[in-house]
Amino acid sequence: MKYGFILEHRAQFTIRTMCRVLGVHFSGFYAWIKNPLSLRAMEDRRQTKLIEKAWQDSGKIYGYRKIHDDLIDMGESVSENRVARLARLAGIRAQIGYKAKPSNHGGKPSVVVDNTLDRQFDVDAPNRVWVADITYIRTREGWLYLAVVIDLFSRRVVGWATQSRQPTDLVIKALITALWRRKPSAGLLVHTDQGSQFTSRDWASFLRDHHIVHSMSRRGNCHDNAVAESFFNLLKRERIRRKTYKTREIARQDIFDYIEMFYNPKRKHARNGMLSPVDFENRQLNDKQEGV
Repeated sequence: MKYGFILEHRAQFTIRTMCRVLGVHFSGFYAWIKNPLSLRAMEDRRQTKLIEKAWQDSGKIYGYRKIHDDLIDMGESVSENRVARLARLAGIRAQIGYKAKPSNHGGKPSVVVDNTLDRQFDVDAPNRVWVADITYIRTREGWLYLAVVIDLFSRRVVGWATQSRQPTDLVIKALITALWRRKPSAGLLVHTDQGSQFTSRDWASFLRDHHIVHSMSRRGNCHDNAVAESFFNLLKRERIRRKTYKTREIARQDIFDYIEMFYNPKRKHARNGMLSPVDFENRQLNDKQEGV
């Protein structure tokens, strides 16, 4: 801004000379000194603070679109383009991607079932279709393995478990947690990839004993379990961010905080109409009760 330049250099040059060179009137400069911020500039500053707070509250992971939704929820009247501009000027942006995990499909699986889900990821009610998968997190003590179970209806993580190794009991523990929390009816469909834990006879026996139908991705095709893969990408991009935890316990605590304190109750999903998994399920429950 010209007035700002004049203010910064008035010890070197006379104000009248700089006003003449820059093509502004000195009376305008003195008026600006008394009230340097225009109404628009003051509004920019106020909304920038709101944008920074929304970004901080998200764990510094939201981009301008989700921040815009947060501001609308606050009652602000602001366009998406304006939020994008103010966020860019403040150096705020969504976290960048995270390297996909390597996969190994060597060996012959013990039990293989059909791909019943067949990428039908949109489900019209909770506790009808769940997906499960395993990933790993780096710590200085060694790998920490994480198994999750996700309800396709809301994308809510309904069960999860961690441990230092990845035998079949890891995924069974995650599924037990989900069953205890949700208490689904018989006939629940659980979809997984062809990892060794999900093709084991122990896993197959557990599903059969609990009247759960198993669906399995085609061999080596990660897109058949895209929702679980997407969750792991979010976890690593938004929370882990390539860091190495000091201990497995510290990693487990951070995973708990991400899933139970942020992802399930707060993280907005475009697929959910920009509602979190918990809010999406609550809205569905309220709509159902009002319709009775």
